[in-house]
Amino acid sequence: MLLGSEWVLWLLLALSVVSVAVMVERAIFLRARGDADALARELRSLLRGGDVEGARQALAGRTLPAAVVAAAGLDHYNRGSEAVGEAMAGAKARLRVDMERNLGVLGTLGNNAPFIGLFGTVLGIIKAFADLSRNSGGGAGAVMAGISEALVATAVGLMVAIPAVIAFNFFQAQVRKTLTRIDAIAHMVLATFSGDEGSNDGAAPVRAEAKG
Repeated sequence: MLLGSEWVLWLLLALSVVSVAVMVERAIFLRARGDADALARELRSLLRGGDVEGARQALAGRTLPAAVVAAAGLDHYNRGSEAVGEAMAGAKARLRVDMERNLGVLGTLGNNAPFIGLFGTVLGIIKAFADLSRNSGGGAGAVMAGISEALVATAVGLMVAIPAVIAFNFFQAQVRKTLTRIDAIAHMVLATFSGDEGSNDGAAPVRAEAKG
């Protein structure tokens, strides 16, 4: 309890490095990798023309999440729309896990870094008063200097937490946007297979997963 706030500041510095590393890694992973609208138009044209093999070739090698999901469905096109829907639902679930990986780290830092900083401040104040009790001749000035130093921990905690919260919210929005585009293309693929874009029968498996 008498170690002061210095070790907490080092801890917060390490957490800030972790936070920045996660932000960079997620930004690279979630970067735009293609035009989902153009992909949807191309797939619709090919599938309406009955060129399933051409659609599979058009999706080959693409890293756009919607393309990965659509390709998973088309791999089962000869087994019916239900199999296609289940395959796309499974692919979407796997992609969602990948897209949300490490976001919990940012959320945890955003929620708890201020408390770690506050903990450092409390320890610093305890140390300042302990030093005063051992050296009462130092006066209030010595206590104020110790308290001022201790308050830095709270400020650093906030500096770690605020960017983490902003990044967490931004990446969550990106994940939701990507999942929405995946759903749109998945439903379009199923509707094309059923021969009716307004049909809900084939889209049921993906819709059920989307709600989850």
